[in-house]
Amino acid sequence: MTGRGPGTIIGFPHKRKLVTSIKLFLFFCLSDVSCNSVAQKIYVELNNTVPCVRLLNATHQIGCQSSISGDTGVIHVLESEADLEWPLSKGPNPPYMVLLESSLFTKSIMMKMKNASSRVAGVVVVPKTSPPEFSPHTTCPNENTGVYTETYDHNLAHCNTTVWNPRGNGLSYEEFDFPVFSLKEDNETEVIKQCYFDHNRVVNGSGLQYPLCAMQLFSHMHAVTDTATCMRRSSMDFSTSPVMVCDPLGGYNVCAFIRPYNSTAFGHKENESVVIAAARLDSKAFFLEDSTGAEGSVSGFVTLLAAAQALCEATQEAPRTRNILFAFFHGEVFDYIGSSRMVYDMKNNMFVIDLDNVHSILEIGQVAVRSGTNLFLHSDPVSRRNNTVHDEVRGSEMLLFVAHFSQPLPPSSFQRFLRARAIPGIVLADHQTDFNNRYYESFYDNAAHLNLTYPSNLSPEEQLEFVTDTAKVTQMLYGFLVRSNNSWFQAVMAPELKDILQPNPPQYYVGVAKSSHQANALTYLVQYLLANLTGTATNLTQSQCKKPDELPNESTYLYSYLWVQGMVPPNSTQRESFCVRTAVRLVKAVSPAFDLGDYVSKEYSTWTKSQWKFIKARIFLVASRDLEMLTLGVGVAVLFTSLLVTYFVSTKADVLFSSVREPNNAAY
Repeated sequence: MTGRGPGTIIGFPHKRKLVTSIKLFLFFCLSDVSCNSVAQKIYVELNNTVPCVRLLNATHQIGCQSSISGDTGVIHVLESEADLEWPLSKGPNPPYMVLLESSLFTKSIMMKMKNASSRVAGVVVVPKTSPPEFSPHTTCPNENTGVYTETYDHNLAHCNTTVWNPRGNGLSYEEFDFPVFSLKEDNETEVIKQCYFDHNRVVNGSGLQYPLCAMQLFSHMHAVTDTATCMRRSSMDFSTSPVMVCDPLGGYNVCAFIRPYNSTAFGHKENESVVIAAARLDSKAFFLEDSTGAEGSVSGFVTLLAAAQALCEATQEAPRTRNILFAFFHGEVFDYIGSSRMVYDMKNNMFVIDLDNVHSILEIGQVAVRSGTNLFLHSDPVSRRNNTVHDEVRGSEMLLFVAHFSQPLPPSSFQRFLRARAIPGIVLADHQTDFNNRYYESFYDNAAHLNLTYPSNLSPEEQLEFVTDTAKVTQMLYGFLVRSNNSWFQAVMAPELKDILQPNPPQYYVGVAKSSHQANALTYLVQYLLANLTGTATNLTQSQCKKPDELPNESTYLYSYLWVQGMVPPNSTQRESFCVRTAVRLVKAVSPAFDLGDYVSKEYSTWTKSQWKFIKARIFLVASRDLEMLTLGVGVAVLFTSLLVTYFVSTKADVLFSSVREPNNAAY
C-alpha cells in the first residue's frame, strides 16, 4: 500500500470535488474577474473631471478634500440661487451632491454651502457660458511678498493706493471640507442630469421615491495644517518607500542671453551691463488644471517671445553694448517663486551674473490690447526718488502712455528685484489703474476671452495658418490657447517630447518641483519655441548634437544643443530633423525657503501641494435606508445559514459522501 501525505483525502471522490469547487469559488470571489463586471453594472464612472485640491503655505491650508473613504450624496441640480434652500434645509435626503452651472459658481453660494457642510457632501461645477466678470483671486495679488511692505513705504502697502483686482472674491483661497469637482465632458454632464431628472427631480415640493440618483467623489488629501507640518511629516518617514505628504510648488525658469556667458562661471561679470526683459509663464484658477491665463500670462510671454526674435535679428546686424537676458519666470502666481529664486541666486553667486550687472528691467505684463485701449508704463515711485533711477526710467517714457507717477507697480516680478536693490525698470501693461482683465486667474481667462475664434469649417492646420495679425504672434496664440499639437510646434519639439503636445492648450499651473529634473509641458514648449526663434540651425548630425564638445568651435558651456523633429516636406512622410544651437537654458525655479529649510519664511514663497492616493468620481442608484437594512439582514441570515450547512456537511462528510469499496482480498 502506498503512503499518502497528511492532507490527502482517501476514498471520497465526491468530497474532493466539493473542495475543488470551493477553491474555484473563492478564487473567483477574491479576484477581479467578476468584481469588475459587478461594479460596472452598479456604477457609472466619470472620467473627465478636474478636482479642487489642497494647497498649503507657512500659515494655513486652502482648497478642498473628501473624507478618506470618499463622500456620497444624493444629486441635486441647482437651477437658481433660490433653489439652494432644498439641499441646505428642506430636502429630506441629506447629504446632497450639488450640481451647478458656472453662472451659479459664486462665492456667496459656495460660502452658504460651506456653512451648511453637514447637508452638503460635495459640489460639481459644469463650465458653460462666461459670466460678465469672475475672479476667484484676491483683490491684492501677492501683497505680502512684493516690494510694498510697511518698511518700504507703508502708504503703498497692501494696495492702499490702488486695488489692482477689484473683482477678486478670494474664492480660490478658501478652505472647503467637502470635495469640489469640475466636469469637462458634456456627455457625462447629460448622463448626470438625466439620472437626476429620472429619479431626483423635485415635484410639488417633495422628492421622488427611492431609488435615488447619488454621486460619490474621492479626493482625500494627505497633507493638513500648513507647509511646516506636512514637510516635517514627509521627512519622518523612514520606510524603504517613503510617502511624501506634500511637495513644494515649482519648476524651471526659461532664460536666454543675446550674448551668452559661460554657464559654469557664476557671479559678477566685469564691465558687463545686462537689461532683463521678463514675463511670467504660469497662471492659476480655482481648479488648477483648468488654468489658462490667456490675458493674465499668455499675452505677456507671447509678446516677449516675438520681441526676442526681433531683437536677436537686430543685434546680429548691429551688436549692442548692453546684453539682454530674456527671462520667463515660473510660479509667479504663488508669491513670485521664479523671480525670487533668480534674485536669491544672483545674491549668492549661483547665477551667471549678479545684481550689480543688472542695468534695468523691462517686464511685460497683461497686454491683451483691445479696441479703444492703450498700453501703459508703470514704474516704482519709491526707487525713482533716486535721481539716477529716475533719469533711466524717464528716458523710456517717451514711447507710450505713462501711469500716474505716485502709483505703485502692479503685481510683477520686477518687485522681487526691487526688494534686493533699487534698479531702474518699468512694467508694460494694458491697464492704467486696476486690471482690465475681468477674469483674472479664473478658468474663463481663455481663448474666447481674447476673441481668439476661427471659422467652424477650418481644419486644425487651416486654423493655425489663419492669420489675423502678425503671423508669428497669431500662430503662437493658437498653439498656446487652442491646440498645442500643431505642425509648427511639432517641428520645433524634440522627438522624445512629442507626446506633450495635445489637441488642447497646455497646463499653466506651475506644478510641483520634481526631483527627476523634468520640466512641465509649458516650460518645454517655451524653451523649444524660444530656441527656434532665437537659435541657429546647424549641420550637426543627431549623434554630434548630443556630444557637441567633441567638435571644434562648439561649446556646451556657452550653448545648448537641441535635436528637433523639423517639418515634413511636401510629398514626403519623413521629417527633416536638425540640430539647433541656442543660448536658451532652463534654470531652477523652486523657492529658496525649501533649500534653507525655512518653512515659515516671510521672505520667500512656502506654497506646497498635498499628495493624494487617487481621484475618482462616479454615480449610482441608492436604495432607501430601510431597504438597505433589510438587504443587510437577509444577507447576514443567509451567511449564517450557509455556515451552519457547511459545518453540518463537513462533520457528516464521511457518511454523506461514502462509497462501497471492494475488499482487498476479493477473489475472482
